[in-house]
Amino acid sequence: MNQKVLLGMSGGVDSSVAAILLKEMGYDVYGVTMKLWESEDDELEGSCCSLSSSLDAKRVCDNLEIPHYTLNLKQQFKESVINNFICEYRNGRTPNPCIECNKYLKFGAMYQKAQELEIDHIATGHYAKTEYSKKYGRYVLRKANNLIKDQSYVLYNIPQYLLERMLFPLGIVESKEETRKIAQKYNLRVANKPDSEDICFIPDGNYKKFLEEKSTLKPIEGNIVNQKGEILGKHTGIYHYTIGQRKGLGISNHVPLYVIGLNKEKNEVMVGEQSELYKKEMLVNNINLLLIDDLKEKLQVFVKTRYSAKEEQAIIEKVDEDLIKVYFEKPVARITPGQSAVFYIEDVVLGGGKII
Repeated sequence: MNQKVLLGMSGGVDSSVAAILLKEMGYDVYGVTMKLWESEDDELEGSCCSLSSSLDAKRVCDNLEIPHYTLNLKQQFKESVINNFICEYRNGRTPNPCIECNKYLKFGAMYQKAQELEIDHIATGHYAKTEYSKKYGRYVLRKANNLIKDQSYVLYNIPQYLLERMLFPLGIVESKEETRKIAQKYNLRVANKPDSEDICFIPDGNYKKFLEEKSTLKPIEGNIVNQKGEILGKHTGIYHYTIGQRKGLGISNHVPLYVIGLNKEKNEVMVGEQSELYKKEMLVNNINLLLIDDLKEKLQVFVKTRYSAKEEQAIIEKVDEDLIKVYFEKPVARITPGQSAVFYIEDVVLGGGKII
């Protein structure tokens, strides 16, 4: 009997091709679309939660003759992702909701559903790889063959015990063009569907409007200050700003100024010159380790501080039970509280956590 796999399907080309590849590998595939969010305009293109996306996923499953399920996880999504998103901005931090969604919905609720259905594995259309490593004596998370699309960064908080049950069939695909060619070969109508790049619950990209409409968060004017505490102007609410921002500050200076810090307690936006954006150290908490059980001594790694950031060489050291200090070899710009720091050894994910 073939092993069963529950595949998360958004209606996009990546998860659709993942279904094809899993079938070719000999798995019995069960597609599941998670209903996470319902906006006033449920048909907004680019939203993976729209009705059209769900229908696309079902059509693909029908074409491939595999079962399709829909899971209503709106309440869990609100509690684990939306509320966290609002809370982080309220506290002057910049969250990555996709990482929270992976942790609580894909590796949480979806895995629970697989267990209920007595399904062996779960899978998604992410570009990454899991495999058993003789070198490390455990299952590991590796970068995808397609390094341009590699998404191992947003997967660092998979529970270690789940790695051996996770499948990422797109990890071996060499390019996005190859992914689309596979879809075209099977005559899937989603073959040329554009990628969704916005936050799924904010398809128009206007997160400030979302925060003000979906929470009690309202703009409270405060001071824009430099590191000396000198007042340079007024801001319109700290959640309107993020580390590294240059435009929209409304202040003039003889050299360009950038946001270098947000102080919720004082309701201040701190600005500085470009050189003040760089830091040689940072702290990370909410740690999830995949490659080792505990960080017992200093370790040299490569670190990504944002999904789109390049890797930086660093030394990491455990300084408390759930706290790692990162010492960069060279100063790194735009270290942003709320974003995730992910540690790599070669192409393997060591683990990661939240920047504080």
